[in-house]
Amino acid sequence: MNNNKPYPKKNAPSQKGNFRPKGGFAPEKERAEQSDEQIIFGRNAVMEAILSQKAIDTVYVQKGATGLGKLISAAKELGAVVKEAGEDKLNSMCSGKHGGVCAVTAAAEYSTVEDILAVSKAKGTAPFIIIADEIQDPHNLGAIIRTAEAAGADGLIIPKRRSAGLTSTVYKTSAGAASWLKVARVPNLVDTIKQLKKENIWVYGAEADGTPVHKARLDGAIALVIGSEGQGLGRLVRESCDMILSIDMFGKVNSLNASVSAGILMYEVVRYRR
Repeated sequence: MNNNKPYPKKNAPSQKGNFRPKGGFAPEKERAEQSDEQIIFGRNAVMEAILSQKAIDTVYVQKGATGLGKLISAAKELGAVVKEAGEDKLNSMCSGKHGGVCAVTAAAEYSTVEDILAVSKAKGTAPFIIIADEIQDPHNLGAIIRTAEAAGADGLIIPKRRSAGLTSTVYKTSAGAASWLKVARVPNLVDTIKQLKKENIWVYGAEADGTPVHKARLDGAIALVIGSEGQGLGRLVRESCDMILSIDMFGKVNSLNASVSAGILMYEVVRYRR
């Protein structure tokens, strides 16, 4: 079982004289726009990080690059997301010769769905799980993690694709809560929801056209699904939910930030559970 402890930052490689490393961590000043994520670049450096079982969130591979098959396979086996990227993107992420590949490290280790289910069993309480359906803004995801931990949720589930991961921006926004809340990253949310239903967990989705939350009973085993910032719940994810909930709106705006909506709904669950 993973402990979700953050990895300490590595020192940037020395840039004295004419020395320029072939791979390593991109110096902080030259990648300020990367929200201080830890970037490892260069084929050898990335491969060594993978082989050492370092917590890696995403590996970016340059489109058309050759000779990276073994590295890609090893990255996927480690559980990292592998994405194709243009040369311009890689150049902007890395400060040296990247050789067509770079990796963004995870600030905390990922858990499994089984790890999350084990939390409620250990506490002797009904499961309370949050599912983030393609939340791509790292600040939103970090805020959701922070609130979920404060509300006593057992863990958070995110998809591998089209979602922010446990980057240092997410970790910082969570105010360290990512060290305490278990986060599982799964290849398919619909399959995971089916798995939760087999555990007799009732799945609630959040959308504007749902049943007002104050009219729903939110006791018992619950998984709460929060949709993405722009699109809301994916169609298949929504169809997999047992009930769709909404939040009453009394002003002129017709929507709330994803993390704000998540917080309101989580504490409605807390109210019932108490």
